[in-house]
Amino acid sequence: MAMRHLNRRHFLGTSAAVGASALTGLGRPGKANADNETIKIGFLAPLTGDVAAWGLPGLYGCEIWANDHNTMGGVEIGGKMYNIEMVSYDNEYLPDKAKTGATKLIKEDGVKFIQMLGGDTWPAVQPIANREKMLVSTLLPSDLSPDTPYLVAPAEVHPIYNVTGVWWMAENMPDVKTTVICGQDDAIGRPSVATYQAAFEAHGITVNDTIFFDISTTDFAPVVTSMLASNPDCLCLDTAYAEFVNELCKQAYEQGYKGKIISCTADFYADIIANTSEEFMEGMIFQFPDFDDPALNDPRINFGDPNGFFKTYNEKHPGEWGAVSWEYASILDLWLSGAQKAGSTEPEAVLAGMKDGGIGAHAFGEANWWGEELFGIDNALVGNWPVVQIQNGKAVIVEFKNIPEWWDQHKDIMIKKFEDMGEMWYQRS
Repeated sequence: MAMRHLNRRHFLGTSAAVGASALTGLGRPGKANADNETIKIGFLAPLTGDVAAWGLPGLYGCEIWANDHNTMGGVEIGGKMYNIEMVSYDNEYLPDKAKTGATKLIKEDGVKFIQMLGGDTWPAVQPIANREKMLVSTLLPSDLSPDTPYLVAPAEVHPIYNVTGVWWMAENMPDVKTTVICGQDDAIGRPSVATYQAAFEAHGITVNDTIFFDISTTDFAPVVTSMLASNPDCLCLDTAYAEFVNELCKQAYEQGYKGKIISCTADFYADIIANTSEEFMEGMIFQFPDFDDPALNDPRINFGDPNGFFKTYNEKHPGEWGAVSWEYASILDLWLSGAQKAGSTEPEAVLAGMKDGGIGAHAFGEANWWGEELFGIDNALVGNWPVVQIQNGKAVIVEFKNIPEWWDQHKDIMIKKFEDMGEMWYQRS
């Protein structure tokens, strides 16, 4: 499926200019100290194609992170100074390419850590990671199971954080009584749909219908028509791909929808507003803030200078800020902390350092290594997550909600919905 609209000229331009294979090695260190040794970190994610919006912006963030550390003299681990080199491989969100990329990064490039989006590409990499004892990160904790001892989710806790948006909606929009959920039928969409179903049930909002669509869908008019058939108070767009959210919102606008919208992401929301209107998008709830938000200057936030990072990112890559722009960089913070605790760059030692004490400095505050009840293993770093709303055309953090607090009250509902969807770890195994 060719990229459309939201993955648009920025990602299309990158692909056309250099080709998928030439994207490897985008993140070379800047003014690094020549006396330092070099640590190579792999970036194995979609850099072109339909899911590029959840890969390439993250690589840009990692480049900024690496260059910042290198220009400050490198990083100290075990009494030695190192430069950081990002080595990327475009898996195009295809399992076979992910397998090839993982092998190359480990065997040829000698990376010490691999960052992935995860999802449909992870099962092809899992046997390699286990055999090589390679530390790998995912943005999708639903990849986790007892069979993934070297896989961690230190930044994004998809899909469980989606409960926070529904939780806030129920408290602040009491007129929302009904909803319809839609999502693509894949390893990202299914567990997210189960999460939204659980959250709506927990907070007394009736789900009139759940609609899955194929990832090859290009015409979203029938999807939205079906969603509007029961006249719901809210449309839930699940964790639809960035371009899908754009098209779904556009169709809802064109079909005269006047109710609320909730979505996991609203990547490049300025484009969505341009395709609809500021009035139509007012009040949309999602989960990913802009990092110029004043709420991120709270001392509990563990992300250096969020506002400065946001400024630098937009200077280097105008119009490219999205959900993952900061996440992979945040994972590098946690990787570095683990390496420094361990005094080693070796994957198993870093993993032990990251999980030392059972807590970690998540971007949005101190969090617990958690997940056994839902994923079969405590390899997800779970704590607070922001609820974001579009207000006057701008993303605004309206509240931080605590995921473990929600889980303690409603976990039975969540587990039941995951089981119904066939997404519990023991079902996937």
